[in-house]
Amino acid sequence: MPTPTLLVLDAEPLPRLGRLTGRARIEHTDAAGLAERLPRADVLLVWDFTSRAVRDAWPGEGPRPRWVHTASAGVDHLMSPELAASDTVVTNARGVFDQPIAEYVAALVLAMAKDLPLTLELQGERTWRHRESRKVAGSRAVVVGSGPIGRAITRTLKALDVTTALVGRAARAGVHGPEDLDRLLSRADWVIAAAPLTERTRGMFDARRFGVMQPSARFVNVGRGPLVVEDALAEALDKRWIAGAALDVFETEPLPADSPLWRAPGLIVSPHMSGDTVGWRDELGAQFVELFELWASGAPLRNVVDKRRGYVPGH
Repeated sequence: MPTPTLLVLDAEPLPRLGRLTGRARIEHTDAAGLAERLPRADVLLVWDFTSRAVRDAWPGEGPRPRWVHTASAGVDHLMSPELAASDTVVTNARGVFDQPIAEYVAALVLAMAKDLPLTLELQGERTWRHRESRKVAGSRAVVVGSGPIGRAITRTLKALDVTTALVGRAARAGVHGPEDLDRLLSRADWVIAAAPLTERTRGMFDARRFGVMQPSARFVNVGRGPLVVEDALAEALDKRWIAGAALDVFETEPLPADSPLWRAPGLIVSPHMSGDTVGWRDELGAQFVELFELWASGAPLRNVVDKRRGYVPGH
């Protein structure tokens, strides 16, 4: 087999691909050069997983990569109709971010229950104000998204003695279907969004859904920004329809300075960092190298995305 050409859509710092020396012809490109180089590549590594350049540059007919890997869990940033209709295999970084995101969600739940944001604010003001906080054990959570991240969040919250219901695309053992979501939301203390972005999930947390939640409920989104109608969330917080929220992902990133979310009462804003622990880029690079070795040997790839659904199907 001729030495395959691996094209990397770059972002800094670059991936460590030393193990592929002599086994692949590695080329690098930015978004501007992607369309020209794509037809000559056998494999595309989307290292810049915030870029939407693949959607615009993907060739219709003619030569194109046989395999595309994105160093992210979500694939909505690259999945054009032409790519979805092609025979190109798409894989993602499933497995790298599961436990870090679950730990981040647990930290947010504890921080909101114990009112840590206000404690830190009062400390900065040198103000001593005794308050009561909420008990986490015995509370109820709904986790929307039954993939590996959602399951890791469920396990971690259960370790805190939180009664947790998991909601997926369809009902199965241990997973509720979407028909149960409103009923579960109406009783939940914590609502965690961890679903992939598809046409079915886009905007699923809207004014109606925030209206279904209890006034004491808190909402957390670690899935994809467009799962949430952000104006509706800001209104829900302003009108105290829900008690608080935390967002790690947004419709537009970085979050614009004039976004009303910065001023929404009871909202914690974090810059898309819930899965990014020390060494995460090295884990992403090592995962891709392992997948490349499978691909080069003709073995079945892991983490293959169902391009019609927009995520890796569960087992």
